[in-house]
Amino acid sequence: MRDFEPPYVLRPAARTDLPAIVGLIGELAEFENLSHLVTVRPETLEPHLFGLRPVAEAVVAEVDAQVVGFALFFTNFSTFLGRPGLYLEDLYVQPAHRGRGMGRALLEHLGALAVERGCGRFEWSVLDWNANAIALYEKMGATVMPEWRICRVTGEALAKFGSRRPS
Repeated sequence: MRDFEPPYVLRPAARTDLPAIVGLIGELAEFENLSHLVTVRPETLEPHLFGLRPVAEAVVAEVDAQVVGFALFFTNFSTFLGRPGLYLEDLYVQPAHRGRGMGRALLEHLGALAVERGCGRFEWSVLDWNANAIALYEKMGATVMPEWRICRVTGEALAKFGSRRPS
């Protein structure tokens, strides 16, 4: 239990947070030099977070009723463990609000959620040049797995890949 009240509030995202979340996704993409890949809009994200069959969830961090950070995550599955896992897709806190423990609190919140849901793993990816994030994750007990590589197929390549369905 903390002896003080943090200067922020963490809560599940609501539909009304969609414009703020999309704005933060844009800031994250800029930070990662990936702005050219961003096509998300509030209306395209809405069904995936709040529709009939949501495939992801989000938690937001607020300061003075302003959303200044978020974590977007979803359930995956480990065949080796035979249990679900929690996968953190993105976590971002605006630079002006860093250093207050918000990033750590978002990670700890999701870790507790993973335990509560009976998950066998809590995983995420980090860019190899993000030394500050890597140091934080390792300090918190995470193992950065350098022998694993992410494989990705998107856009036209995905359309072509998906058209190769065996008969």
